[in-house]
Parts: sequence; C-alpha cells; structure tokens
Amino acid sequence: MAHGDWVIGGDRSTAAANRIYAAATELVVRDGLDALDIDTVAAKVHCSRATVYRHAGGKAQIRDAVLTRLAAGIVQKVRDAVDGLTGSDRVLVAITVALQLIRSDPLRRLMFSAGNLPDVKELHSSPVLAHLAAELTGITDDDPQAAQWIVRIVVSLAYSPIANVRDERAVLERFVAPAFDRNPRDTD
Repeated sequence: MAHGDWVIGGDRSTAAANRIYAAATELVVRDGLDALDIDTVAAKVHCSRATVYRHAGGKAQIRDAVLTRLAAGIVQKVRDAVDGLTGSDRVLVAITVALQLIRSDPLRRLMFSAGNLPDVKELHSSPVLAHLAAELTGITDDDPQAAQWIVRIVVSLAYSPIANVRDERAVLERFVAPAFDRNPRDTD
C-alpha cells in the first residue's frame, strides 16, 4: 500500500524505484549495458540488494526500465515521423529516424561505441524494445519475430553503420521493405 511521505512529498516506494532506475541509467550510459549489476546499483544508491529487488525488480526489469528511459525521446519523435504511414514506408521511416536520433545523441552514441557495446542478447531479448519496434513500425505484437528482427536491424546499423545515409537507405529498401510490402496472409 502506497503512503504519502512527508519527507519526500510522495510515495516512498515510487521515489526509491525512480532513484534506482536513475542510478542504473547513469551506470549504463557511462559504462554500457553489460555493466548493469545489482550490487553496483545498490552501492550507487546506498541501499541493499534486497531494497533494489523490492522496489525496482531484478536485472531484467531494471534493464527494461533503463531502455525505456533512454528510448523515450526517440520514441516520441519516431511516432511523430511515422504518423499516417503504413506498410514498408512506415517501417523504413521508423528505422531511419530511430538511427538518425541514436547517432545524433551523445548519450545513445556512447552506448553503441566500441567499448560500450552491450551484449546484444540483452537488447534482443528485451520485450520493451520488441514492443516499441512493433508499435513504431506498425507491425502487430502478435508477430514477435518481425519485431525482434527490427530490433536486430536497428542495433546492427547503430553499431556498424553503412558508409552513407543514401547507401543505408538503399539497403533498407532492398532487403527490409519487401518483407513489409505484402500481407503475410497472402502466402500459400
């Protein structure tokens, strides 16, 4: 049961979770996603491991909260860019705008630098990123393979970009767009 706390001016549990997520986000931005460790986060916020688990969950929940925080600015801008688009047009715009934003933001760029590249299994297994990929590209949540594929494309191109934007767009149009040009139910 949440109680207002006169010292912090709100719900103590929510404040604790937010503080833990903020510390974890700072850790990930500074040292990469692989550096996310419950003991390190607990030490950073001066609490026990049990407190971290009680208020913020385990490593997967904290990872997803961090990814949500880091993606927030990108997500809204991609939503705006794809508004009214469908099919392969929407997918291509979502991917290119997301990549442009990742590359232009120093914090996100730091996450994808050679020394900080996360274990991609962490990113590929995140249900948060898969859900965002599905929403932003207009595919449905009932096609998790397509969502995971989109995550893989974005992570790969964020880490290892194609020489120039024009060539990258051509590759996306040639190899990604055809997968979204037809209705999957049209296959025999």
